Amino acid sequence: MMGSVEIPVGLKELLQGYTVEVLRRRPPNLVEFAVQHFAHLQENQRKQHVKKHTIKSARKGVSFDTPSSKTAKDNDEEEEEEIFKSTACKYSRRVSVCAEAYNPDDDEDDDSEPRVVHPKTDEQRRRLQDACRDILLFKTLDQEQFSEVLDGMFEVLVKPEEHIIDQGDDGDNFYVIEKGVYDIFVQKDGVSVCVGKYDNKGSFGELALMYNTPRAATIIATEEGALWGLDRATFHRLIVRNNAKKRRMYEAFIECVPLLKCLELSERMKIVDVLGAKAFEDGERIIMQGEMADCFYIVESGEVKIMIKSKTKAGQEGNTEVEVARCTRGQYFGELALVTNKPRAASVYAVGETKCLVIDIQAFERLLGPCKELMKRNISQYEDQLVALFGSSVDLKH
Repeated sequence: MMGSVEIPVGLKELLQGYTVEVLRRRPPNLVEFAVQHFAHLQENQRKQHVKKHTIKSARKGVSFDTPSSKTAKDNDEEEEEEIFKSTACKYSRRVSVCAEAYNPDDDEDDDSEPRVVHPKTDEQRRRLQDACRDILLFKTLDQEQFSEVLDGMFEVLVKPEEHIIDQGDDGDNFYVIEKGVYDIFVQKDGVSVCVGKYDNKGSFGELALMYNTPRAATIIATEEGALWGLDRATFHRLIVRNNAKKRRMYEAFIECVPLLKCLELSERMKIVDVLGAKAFEDGERIIMQGEMADCFYIVESGEVKIMIKSKTKAGQEGNTEVEVARCTRGQYFGELALVTNKPRAASVYAVGETKCLVIDIQAFERLLGPCKELMKRNISQYEDQLVALFGSSVDLKH
């Protein structure tokens, strides 16, 4: 009897990288292009393996017999030191990185690489923490990882009309905005078109680093501003590797969530990238009725009960809560306030020890658009439950 087929680690990323290059280059012969593409990746992997072996051997004090080998070792040491040394200049461009087949599993257990630390004053670190507070990519890092990210970031002061990144360039740094306005330009039919802007908040530059693709847009400062940069190597080691672990952990679970079945696989994986996880004790309140919404939840394990305050005879909200529903593994709650842009319509409590996955409002708006119609259809079901409980209609849509 044939068992379940296990997808080899790295296969999805490999095929995704090939697909991106096909869409970008539009080759006339896909088979021939595939041969060239994967041959290039294989050669890069071979070079990376040789380089890594040489560097590690040098660190262990291994010497080589031939003068030519010694020269290669010294050159590799200098190159490695150059990559990880403090970024004194604003933008340390790297050459030909978009073709690298980065696999987070290759160096998952290799912590021998030196950590990048850019010294900061207390005032600088406070400003950096404020700028990074709402960055989605950092939401899922543990405290130690987040602290290491802050250590590795460097301040970038920009002037009006300064190009931060240019479309088509290789990715070198990820940027978090502290202040300033930045226009986003994309080349369309040979013409540079402004397609949006960042206004004193947000981040950019992660896609080229996560998926090893060229920069998809040009970012130009319109006024004096300040950014915080994170170099490519540190971004890979902390952010991309962390996302790879999360994908392995939650991939099967996310595919079983009924709400997300309407999404493409690539969309579900992007949701995994921005997921947070939170544990709750028995009876702990997760959501409070009447508060403003900033996220919604999917039950990973355990159970929650949804409670609504009962009405008095005069139609006023009472102090007694009535249970209207329960959610178990794979079910979600807290979405109505995000769909309707209203305060929370109910309170939610953990029943026993419960663990929930959390998606904040920014990710909800960006990634769960295709699910909103399904969520809206569920509103009528909640209204029917309220009518049965309280004997009168409650309009959750307005």
